[in-house]
Amino acid sequence: MFAIVQIAGKQFKVTPGQSLLVNRLQGEVGDTVVFEDVPLVVDDQTLQSGNTGKKVKASIQYHTLGKKVIAFKMKRRKGFRKKKGFRAALTCIKIEDIS
Repeated sequence: MFAIVQIAGKQFKVTPGQSLLVNRLQGEVGDTVVFEDVPLVVDDQTLQSGNTGKKVKASIQYHTLGKKVIAFKMKRRKGFRKKKGFRAALTCIKIEDIS
């Protein structure tokens, strides 16, 4: 059994027991989060698409920062250099149930 769920503007393929990193969610470690935007569910060769009415329950495992991304700009022979770094705020969630 798996489902396609929309979390924070992105779609993920999830199965029960799976852990995944998503954009930072509100809540503390151990909180339960329910995602109601589930456009596709596949259950033992039965496919439901569109407004399925299903929900995906997940628990927050931990909050972290992603890998650093460097934005470097330079114009040759002009002495212009600009360097900025960015780390995305992420949340690790564990999928508990698709119902």
